[in-house]
Order: sequence, then C-alpha cells, then structure tokens
Amino acid sequence: MSEQLRRRTLLLSSGALAAGAVLGGGTAPAAASTGPAADARIAEILRRIRPPRFSDRWFDITRFGAVGDDATDCTAAIRAAIEACHRAGGGHVVVPAGDFRTGAVHLLSGVDLHLKAGSRLAFSQDPAAYLPVVATRYEGTECYNYSPFVYAYGQRNIAVTGSGVLDGRADATHWWDWTGGPPPNEGPDKTLLLAMANDGVPVEQRVFGEGHYLRPNLLQFNRCQNILLDGITVKDSPMWNIHPVLCRNVTIRGVTVDSPHGPNNDGIDPESCTDVLIERCTISTGDDCIAFKAGKDADGRRVNVPARYAVVRDCEMADGNGGVTAGSETTGGVMDIYVRDCRMSSPRLERAIRIKSNPQRGGTIANIDVRRVTVGQAADAVIEIVLNYANVITGDYPPDLHGISISHLTAAAAPRALNLLGLVDHPLRDIRLQDCRFDGMEEENSIQYVEDLHLDRVWINGVRVDN
Repeated sequence: MSEQLRRRTLLLSSGALAAGAVLGGGTAPAAASTGPAADARIAEILRRIRPPRFSDRWFDITRFGAVGDDATDCTAAIRAAIEACHRAGGGHVVVPAGDFRTGAVHLLSGVDLHLKAGSRLAFSQDPAAYLPVVATRYEGTECYNYSPFVYAYGQRNIAVTGSGVLDGRADATHWWDWTGGPPPNEGPDKTLLLAMANDGVPVEQRVFGEGHYLRPNLLQFNRCQNILLDGITVKDSPMWNIHPVLCRNVTIRGVTVDSPHGPNNDGIDPESCTDVLIERCTISTGDDCIAFKAGKDADGRRVNVPARYAVVRDCEMADGNGGVTAGSETTGGVMDIYVRDCRMSSPRLERAIRIKSNPQRGGTIANIDVRRVTVGQAADAVIEIVLNYANVITGDYPPDLHGISISHLTAAAAPRALNLLGLVDHPLRDIRLQDCRFDGMEEENSIQYVEDLHLDRVWINGVRVDN
C-alpha cells in the first residue's frame, strides 16, 4: 500500500499532522499487559474476586407488613426485614411477586435482598422519601445528598439478587427535569459543590438534599466490601443506575439495565473500586453503558483512589454514549481494565470504546486491554480517546494516558473508526490496535497529538493501514 494512501486513511487531513499528530517514534513507555501476560493478570484478578455467601435464613417482607398492591408504602416493612435479617446473623430478605412501593432501601452487612420472579420495587417519586441525607459521591465529588434508592455505607457481604425489577420511575417530570430547562435545576448546586471541593470545605459541610437538585443514583454502595448483584433488572434511574464507589470485591453478573431515555443515566459505574467483575450483563442507557471512574478534580486528588483491576466480559450494549468507557472522572487513575467478548450495536450507541478526560482532571489512565469486541453499528467513532472532554484544553493536571491495547475488534458501520486527540504538550502514548477490522466507515479518522500509535493487521474499508 502506498504511503499516501496509508496517511490519507489514518489522518483526517494533512493539517492534523501539522497540528501535532505523531505516528511512531519517540520513547515508548512500558507496554501494557497483552497476550499471555494479560491472561495471567485476568486470572489473578478473578482469583481475588469471590461473591459473598449468605446464611440459609429467609425473611419475607410481607411478614413485616409489606403489601404488593402498587399502592401501600412498604419502606418501613422492608427496613424492618433487613434489620431482622442482619440481627440474626445474615441471610436473604425476600421480595415476593407483586408491586411494592418504597422509599430508600438501606442494606446492612450479611443481607441479600432477593427479588423473586414477578417482583418489582417501585421507588417513590417524592424526593422526601430519600431523606435524611447520606454520604455519597456526586459525579466524582463527595457530599451529603439524597439517599440513593438502594444504598449501603461501610457494609460487608451484601447483595441484590433474583429476577425482579428495581424501577426508579424517573421520567420527564420526576428527577430528569432537574437536569436543565427553567429553574430550579441542578446547575447552581453542581457549581456550588465543585466550589466547595476546590476551596477545601470539609465533606460534612457539603450538605445538599432538601431544597437542592442533585439527583441520586438508583443503587450505590459506598466503601463496602464483598458485593454481589446478580440477575436483577434496573430501570429508569434519576441518574447513574449502578454505582459502587470506593468498594472492593464487586461482582455484577446477569444484570439488565433498561434505562435508555434519561440524562446522565449511566448503566454501571465502578468508581475508585478494586477487583471488579462485570459479566453477562445487558445494558441500554441514556449515557455510558459501563464507565470506570476515579473522582473529579480537587476532590478526586484529595481522595486519590484509582479504579483498578477490573474484568468486563460477555456483555451486550445497545443505546449509550459509550459501550465501555473510562472517565471523564479520572483524577485518581483508571488502570488495569480488561474487556473481553462483548457485543455492541445501536443507531444510538455513539462510541464502542471511549476514554475521556481533560487537563483539569489529571490521573493516570493506563493498561486498558480490549479484545474480541463486535460492533454492529455506532453513531460516531468506534474508538474514541480524547483529552479535551467538555472542550477543556488547558489546566494544571494533564492526564497521563498510555498503554491502551485493542485487538480482534470488528465494526460493521460507523462514521469513522478512530477519534484520537491528545494535548499539544501531553500527547496520547502507546496506543496499539491489532487484528481489527472496520467496515462501512463513512469518514476518515481524526488523529492529533499521538505518540507511538501502532497498527498491526488493521483494515479500514478493506484497506490495510498498518504502520
């Protein structure tokens, strides 16, 4: 293949190279774990991840006064069942078939909240049902806010299992309307929270909740260990659907996230977590399907805990801004993430693999290894790695992004294969694509400020573009 054709395929225009795209050359950093080394690292991670086990004790919430008539408030009954199970030494709190109205559900150590077939927890649309406020993390910044609908803080050996539904019941006039439009909305509170974090205001004084408009998550586990989510369906969350934060030993398997219409409605967002397994999940969201995060800006630097050692395998993604994503909250670092055997396709799936940050976020983003991903259709670039998130290109904390490996990825249709954008003085480094095929690409790639881009057996619209 001619040099002219190769460069025309790789670059959006000759101006991209003049603006700073560097292909090859430079000093290569330590390579990411690939091949047998990556397989060994995955096996090591999986050996550490052990789902919790629960005593053979069963507490049916109807014995505590819950009624599945889609009308009775069952909050107190569910709380009483969880407390009784915990006091007895742990076991299973059972939600039988029926529609159970409830406010906040707080899990305690040793408790599996088990949703039988035909069961539905229908969460209240009244913000007062999620008071008093609890310690949480809102978009990477710690504060006190409305309780997530299912919440645990500092607990061990907890689970939500079964084939029932957790229905957040958010819609255009409940929760989602807080995101924009005429006041009141979340804008002033987001600005206030970030200002508090930048000024070093203690977390205990960052109190929101009543009279404020920061939306809660559907499920959040904060500073917990040994977590299992298995088989459940979650839908229509006010904000992020599943959000383990500062947790260790997390298993999320066979979960369906059905929440394609809400704003910032991420599917599964492990934030600053260690040892995470996400497998056999089906996800459709109004934002990223799976997003690894690690705190934001000043508060992320204060906490400074990475998202690290995670395996995503055999999942299906439909609608979403990104299939598997890192960022944009990368301040504590996102490292050692392994993605295997996933399928992604939708006219409303913007990107398949997406890594995003900016020079206000910082953090190390490294050793992300993706293999055997099949993309049917995407609405933007199949692979996007950018350091200008929210159009921010200046700041004191440029991310260190390197060691990204993507192999055996195929895509059938999208506007372009690659959108890679580093910073002028802090380029992306050591990005490797091997044995990938992109068909049906409508536009040329956009590549700027990249060092050590390695393409090996990569085909775009039938043309091999190795360098």
